Amino acid sequence: MSAKWTGHFEARTVTPENAVACVKRGSRVFVGSGCAEPVLLVAALAERPDVEDVEVLHIMTVGQAPYAKATQTRRFRANAFFIGSNVREAVAHGAADYTPMFLSEIPGLFRTRRARLDVALVSTTLPDAHGFVSLGVSVDVVKAAVESADIVVAEVNPTMPRTHGASFVHVSDIDFFVRNDAPILESAPDPVNEVTMKIGQFCASLIDHGATLQMGIGGIPNAVLANLGDKQDLGIHSEMFSDGIIELIENGVITGRRKTLHPRKVVTSFCKGSRRLYDYVHDNPLFEFLPTEFVNDPFVIAKNNAMISINSALQVDLTGQVCADSIGTRFYSGIGGQVDFIRGAARSPGGRSIIAIESTAKGGTLSRIVPVLAEGAGVVTTRGDVHTVVTEYGIAELKGRTVRERTLSLISIAHPDFRTDLLAVARNRNLVAADQVPWPAKGRPYPVELEAREMVGGTEVFLRPLRPADEKLLREFFYSHSPETIYQRYGAPLKSLTPRQIQEQCALDYDTEMAIAGFVHDGEGERIVALGRYEFDRASGLADITFTVAENFQGRGLGTWLFQRLVKVARERGIKGFTGTVLAGNVRMMGIFHKSGEPVESRLEDGRYRVTVIFEKNRGETEPVSR
Repeated sequence: MSAKWTGHFEARTVTPENAVACVKRGSRVFVGSGCAEPVLLVAALAERPDVEDVEVLHIMTVGQAPYAKATQTRRFRANAFFIGSNVREAVAHGAADYTPMFLSEIPGLFRTRRARLDVALVSTTLPDAHGFVSLGVSVDVVKAAVESADIVVAEVNPTMPRTHGASFVHVSDIDFFVRNDAPILESAPDPVNEVTMKIGQFCASLIDHGATLQMGIGGIPNAVLANLGDKQDLGIHSEMFSDGIIELIENGVITGRRKTLHPRKVVTSFCKGSRRLYDYVHDNPLFEFLPTEFVNDPFVIAKNNAMISINSALQVDLTGQVCADSIGTRFYSGIGGQVDFIRGAARSPGGRSIIAIESTAKGGTLSRIVPVLAEGAGVVTTRGDVHTVVTEYGIAELKGRTVRERTLSLISIAHPDFRTDLLAVARNRNLVAADQVPWPAKGRPYPVELEAREMVGGTEVFLRPLRPADEKLLREFFYSHSPETIYQRYGAPLKSLTPRQIQEQCALDYDTEMAIAGFVHDGEGERIVALGRYEFDRASGLADITFTVAENFQGRGLGTWLFQRLVKVARERGIKGFTGTVLAGNVRMMGIFHKSGEPVESRLEDGRYRVTVIFEKNRGETEPVSR
């Protein structure tokens, strides 16, 4: 058997020029993906003088794509299922085609011959002792192309890593071989900057221990990975990955131990990165390279509990529609796997999908959050599919939210330079109320670093700053109070709060105004059980502080925790101290002030104490009490 396959391999090893002689006029040719592009075969194909009307099909490729040059339009026509930079101009000028497709469905086009393949040009390893080559760093749609094409030509390369999974093809199923000893293509990682690092911090805050992740390649995914060092037992089920996961694997952050599908395996369809990455995946059984009809199948993805998908976009409109493949009428990239993973994550128990984008483009001159998508822009992900949108200014939760709530959330995470105009358009279109309270003109981005989880009487409470979209939860919190609690908080027997009062409590600058609420799960929803807030008075240098704790959470130390956290925040922002008004009978509230460890002054006036706490200079940071 060995002699048979070695004889086939030796007899069919030819020059690149002879290998592509199988391409005839009118042929449909598939070219291998990403960094596994067969560069010698592609170059030989482009140099053939005697072909016309050859269609070249591919997803993203990293090489030069000479078949897409303007001088080749009579001889070749590229057909991109995902547009890379090497064919973008050709598509824009009508010299190449774009086929919008979910990545999970492209292999089916080849297998059913809806997209017939005459020739597949791919890159592989050298044969192993048993006569199998590996497709290496790109299995994705390549496996289906190899199994569907009439003729298969493999560029065998000793620098291609041998990857595990469904990457193997026997040499008897390949018609011609070409030897290339030059290193396979590499892709330098996109740098992480201050903006992408902030986005990465916000995304990381949404990822719990044991989650399974999907993310793409680029500055934002790299920033997310850079912020996951404190997580435990993360898993990977992603159509692609790059160098960023290596450190997390070596540090024991990515283990796959809690994965419910393919535990302890990194499941992917291709990788793209440096030589270090290729050496790391070589013959490494941790990695399973599988075709996209499996990796990207939403029903397969959903079998991973706590599946988190993180994808990018070009624009998001105020209702949550996502454009990811075009800039107006100009096609830019492709659908790829975004919708596959967003829908898979939505079906996953405890799953979440995230659209992560920088708030602006073109040097800050354009907002990526827009009133309406640009004319001709394609809706890749519908408003019904989107769960969460993240920018460097915060997190907008959209799932199950009204159009008004979505609009408010998305404006709140837009760049401050564009919020006024966005709000004006939203008012004009009746997406929000005509008297909607605007956000502060200045302030800090949403302070994700203030988020915390505390066990209170056996219940986990998630504590975080309020966001504009919390209006409904804040209203529900008010109506959950007893008349006594309302009187103690507001000093009057209020029956309701006006929309403006609610809006003003949520429109924070996170600097002179801060509000931290405690949230508990209510089924798959949540409700507020505690709220502490302060408002800074520049004249006195002090901030007025208030607290409200739900009746069934009182006496558990939650108010003390909120007070001490707000003291820490206020100190960091240069505030000298707190003042507050407490009814004479509100023993718990007075106890919070006196247990703070700060010097307290109080003065009784008309049945109310006016309490003042001046932070002692040189005092160490006050940490939340443990319970």
